[in-house]
Amino acid sequence: MLAFVLALGLISLILGTSYFFPAVPGFGILIPLMLSSIGVVLSGKFVIPMLRKVKAGQIVREDGPQAHLAKTGTPTMGGIFILPVGLSIALIWSGFNPAVIAACLLTFGFGFVGWLDDWLILRYKSNKGVSPMAKLGLQTPMAIAFCLWLNHYLSINGQSIGLVNLPFGWALPLGLLFWPLALFVIFGSSHSTNLTDGLDGLAGGTGAIALLGMALLVGATHPELAGFCACLSGSYLGFLWHNRNPARVFMGDTGSLALGAALAATALITNTLWGLVIVGALFVWECLSVIVQVSYFKSTKRSTGVGKRLFKMAPYHHHLELSGWHETQIVATFYIVGMALVILAIALNYFS
Repeated sequence: MLAFVLALGLISLILGTSYFFPAVPGFGILIPLMLSSIGVVLSGKFVIPMLRKVKAGQIVREDGPQAHLAKTGTPTMGGIFILPVGLSIALIWSGFNPAVIAACLLTFGFGFVGWLDDWLILRYKSNKGVSPMAKLGLQTPMAIAFCLWLNHYLSINGQSIGLVNLPFGWALPLGLLFWPLALFVIFGSSHSTNLTDGLDGLAGGTGAIALLGMALLVGATHPELAGFCACLSGSYLGFLWHNRNPARVFMGDTGSLALGAALAATALITNTLWGLVIVGALFVWECLSVIVQVSYFKSTKRSTGVGKRLFKMAPYHHHLELSGWHETQIVATFYIVGMALVILAIALNYFS
């Protein structure tokens, strides 16, 4: 039910914002979104039984919410049919535009690292997978290669390198500091979306909303990347057909790491980092809740010998779950907040 309501909400958001804000594209975004969504729904019908056949069942952490233990064995690695559909349609829809190719490569690369992590977890029946340092080691060359390409892309298009756009015509000149920021955005975005993937339909739905938000933000100036975001938004929306509560498949790191990389690539190419911060504020909060929780625990343990927690569990959606919220209540609330953030970002962009 939530997936159906979200689909109607996204369509209404596209048509409504294009009506009230004429510069925002309408049907140009709606068509690739629907194509990708249908493609993922159909692909899942074939792929999910295959995942069950090879016993690609989720290994649920024992230190997580106890209610999640019932999800043990649900197929994971659903990103393997999210990404091929969305990325292939995006490439074809853009006519193999260079910016879309670069965004697709970064998205696919981070998705591959996620797939490797998922595969190792399933192979050895543990939650270890790829170690954090090894994961960072695999992602870093991809992120650096993307930044090198971005420097070339901005140079040949006569755009200011190191000047970060802000709302209301403001800009922040960072110079060479832009490149560490770019790497931070790529890693931070993928890590944040990965942390958000903890409830049925949560990361997929909020990811579809955030990607659509970026599509609406950049559509007037970068229609090719708006199409890229719309295609992936449709893919994650279509995934909800299979991932809605109770989930028949999880996206795994394959889908969640790629989601953050796609958002980061779009924001960096189009110089809309401020927009990413707004439409992706839920992901930022999920990540911050983990950082705050760990920092507070370590600080209190050093000073008192007993570590204390600010939240019942981090990320924050688990805190809400342990506070008595049902999964569907949390997911629905995140969807509503996500759409409100998209509307806020579009309004700021329009009136700037």
